[in-house]
Parts: sequence; structure tokens; C-alpha cells
Amino acid sequence: MDKIILKQMSFYAYHGAFPEENKLGQRFMVDLELRLNLQPAGQTDQLKYSIDYGQVFQVVQKIVEGQQFRLIEALAESIANTLLTKFSVPEVLVRVTKPDPPIPGHYESVGVEVVRSK
Repeated sequence: MDKIILKQMSFYAYHGAFPEENKLGQRFMVDLELRLNLQPAGQTDQLKYSIDYGQVFQVVQKIVEGQQFRLIEALAESIANTLLTKFSVPEVLVRVTKPDPPIPGHYESVGVEVVRSK
């Protein structure tokens, strides 16, 4: 299956299980793979056979910055379900990463990845 990929979309939001996360906020990174047949778009050079990346970004931004979730699992689920509903895409992969979570230790980031289909 072909893919449209949006990587490292960065947002500032207030998701988290700890009170300080909900009060202070933090960065969230979102990666997407929209899995669909891109052959018609490639053959015709017409956007109507693909998906407008700008619209996808706006939908994700509205969810990440406009809602509040305790768990990034719930955030990822909401993004996946919304993309499946709003766009002509049969399958999505959503990765949500917290680069700076308030937990002790040395690591690059923490995150979740979900794959959902119609």
C-alpha cells in the first residue's frame, strides 16, 4: 500500500496523567502514515485523487491543541479515528511522541503508535 507521510508535526498542548502536565503543558510530536492507493494521483497529477496535506495538518492540530487527554494513547486514537472519518483513507498509522515527559531517567522520548483501519 502507498503512503502519505507527515513527520514530526510539533504542537504544544496540555495532555498528561500528572497535574503539572495539564497546567504547564509540553511539546508533542505527531507522525502520520496515511495508507492508500496513490496510483491515480500519480498518473493524473490531480489533487482530487490524493489528500491535501495542509488539511490533514489542520485536523491534527485542532485535536492536539484543542482537546485534552490524560493518555497519549487516547490522543492517538482520536487522531486515527478522525482521519479515517474525514478523509478517503482506508488505514492510518499515528505515532504520538512526548520528547520531554516529566519522568526521571535518560531517554530520547516516549510515545505510542497505533494503526487503525476502516
